[in-house]
Amino acid sequence: MLKIRHLILSALLLTGCASEPPHQAVKQRNTPLTQAPPSSVNGTWAMFTEDAASHYGVDEKLISAIISVESGGNPGVVSRSNAVGLMQIKASTAGREVYRTLGRRGQPSNAELRDPAKNIDIGTAYIRILQNSALSGIRDPLTLRYATIVSYANGAGALLRTFSSDRDRAIAMINAMSPDEFYQHVQNKHPAAQAPRYLWKVTTAYRTI
Repeated sequence: MLKIRHLILSALLLTGCASEPPHQAVKQRNTPLTQAPPSSVNGTWAMFTEDAASHYGVDEKLISAIISVESGGNPGVVSRSNAVGLMQIKASTAGREVYRTLGRRGQPSNAELRDPAKNIDIGTAYIRILQNSALSGIRDPLTLRYATIVSYANGAGALLRTFSSDRDRAIAMINAMSPDEFYQHVQNKHPAAQAPRYLWKVTTAYRTI
């Protein structure tokens, strides 16, 4: 079914963009935080986000919100740090981790990451890995969503170290907070300047889908 949907979407894209060269990479100037109407992004890529969400047990709205903020729904976007495609996957980090978890060697190619179906599949698999490993044990679903968003962009380790160098203690401290308290902690304590705004942008996109 995924292959059939992929062929249909590819045909539509080619029909609408016949005058443009295929796989044209769009270099972003400074940051992957490209805002687009989340409802439009959600509708465009729903055939893939639905499949990935169901397969990995991940919130489909979260996938769409991340796509909206990361790439604006443009599968050809490549950042200055070489993050590629809809979910802005770095092959050497998130891509390699997904491959390792799935029992595959190496890392995805740029061609794979520009493929909407494969990019969404890899990005969603990475979200599942974050939630099942470093963020495992966070009990409140909303707090887990916030933690996942921050970790997707800046790594789970950087987030947990704002609480404690010991993972179990960090998780216990997170569980002692309300979701609002956790959100404010990220705004005030995360060492990456991008993290608070990224959390705000993805959360805002999520609420409009």
